[in-house]
Order: sequence, then C-alpha cells, then structure tokens
Amino acid sequence: MSTANTILADLAQSPPLETRTVAAENWLKRSGQFWYLIALVGQIAFVAFIVIYYGTRTFSGDFEAWNDKPLIVGHVDGDNMGNFMFITHVFGATIISLGGMLQLLPFIRRQMPALHRWIGRSFMVMALLMATGGIMMTWLRGEVENLAGAVAITIDGLLILLFAITAWRLAAKHQIDKHRRWAMRTFMVANGVWFLRLMVMAWSITTGGWGMDGGLSAPAFIVMQFACYLAPLAILELYFSAQGSSSAMKMRLVAGVVVGSTLFMAIGVFGAQFFMWGPFYL
Repeated sequence: MSTANTILADLAQSPPLETRTVAAENWLKRSGQFWYLIALVGQIAFVAFIVIYYGTRTFSGDFEAWNDKPLIVGHVDGDNMGNFMFITHVFGATIISLGGMLQLLPFIRRQMPALHRWIGRSFMVMALLMATGGIMMTWLRGEVENLAGAVAITIDGLLILLFAITAWRLAAKHQIDKHRRWAMRTFMVANGVWFLRLMVMAWSITTGGWGMDGGLSAPAFIVMQFACYLAPLAILELYFSAQGSSSAMKMRLVAGVVVGSTLFMAIGVFGAQFFMWGPFYL
C-alpha cells in the first residue's frame, strides 16, 4: 500500500504528459533555430569568400588567379567550356547558400509567397546545373584525386538531381508539406561541399587531424567525402521523425543530437573562416 501511495505521489508532483510534450516540442524547435543561426553565419562567410576571392579575379579578367587557392584547379588553358563550368559552379554556390537559407525562413514562405517561389525556382535550377556540372568536372576534368572521392561526388550529384526534381514536382502538384521536406533534403545534399569544409576543419581542430595524413587520400577525408551529405541528411530525417512523434523523450533526444551536431558545425565554421576562407579574402 505504501508503494502505491508513493507512486501516486510521484505522479501528482510530475508535470502533466501534455505539458512535458509541449516542452519537448519547444526544445526540438529551439534546436532547429540554433542550427539555422550557426548555418547562416557559416553560409554568409562562405559567400563572402566566393564574392571577394573569385569575384575580384573574374571581373578583373585574371582567370589564371583562380588557381591561387591550393587543392583547386579552376582555370585550365584552352579548356573554355571547363573554365565556364567551373566559375558557374562557384558563383552558383551563392544562390545555393543564401537562397537556400532564405527558403528555410517561415516568414518568407508565409508573407512573401511570390518571392519564395522565385527563389525556390532559382535554387532548384542552380542545384540541377551544379549537380550536373560537378559530375562532369569530376569525370571529364579529373577534379578528384581518387576513385572514392569521385564516387562520393557522383552519388551526391545524383541525390541532388533526384531530390530537386521530386521537390519541384510536388510543388507543381501543390503538395506543400511533402514539397517542403524534399526541398530541405535538397538543401542538405546541395550543400555537401560546404559541409565538407566544415567537417574537415572541425575534425582537424577537435582531433588534431587524426586520420588526415595523406591529404585527399587520407582515410578520414575519404569518409568525410561521403559523410558531408549523408550525415546532415540523416540528422534531418531524425528531426522530421521527431516532429511527427508523440514521444517527449524522442523529441528531447533528437534535439540533443541536433544541438551536438550544431556545436561541431560551429567549430567548423570558426575553423573555415580563420584558416580556409579568411586568408584568401584579399
């Protein structure tokens, strides 16, 4: 009898189930907002690098200076089509970055639907062009040192094509909830190159570069070439699953995963800005 009374007393002191669920939903929502804030800072830093570094060299006609940044072969003498594809790919990243971030804002979707549609169309078209161009540069231009890297880029490109086309078709059918999810999946895989840079820097800072000996053929780097789009996609799927769940525990756990991954991303943003992008601003 005393045990039953104790259980009843504990239940009486605990918040109602509905209250706990609402609190967990708030945790999940706040984790998503935290991710967006850090991602926005990182995307702005990335776009600033593109505009300042590649923009100044392109509009001054100094195309060979695209190669000043290590590890990237931008300009190849006599390869006019390849050079055009490269710079289109580079500047297209600005639309993928900032356009994608604007598309994620509920305010834009609700209060400016026409703007949302036009940004969305621009994002999808550029994603399709960049995916196709990335695959072509990988196999025709030899932009990647090893087969694993080429396969990773190709899979990412194919996922971009699949997700973007699906999101576009769902929007045309006015299946907005499904469209929103596929558009967010497209955003994750379309930003694989950006995520890769953050992963490399965060991994280097937190582990001292463990497994990175050997440059682009290093084991850790090869893994990250796949993880740069599969990991964000997996976390997004967890977030979707938690949004549709009635379990407060699941929502809190997923919120913890989102916050943890965002902190790792924040380290990557810091590292990329100070060691990868910042030194090439001028």
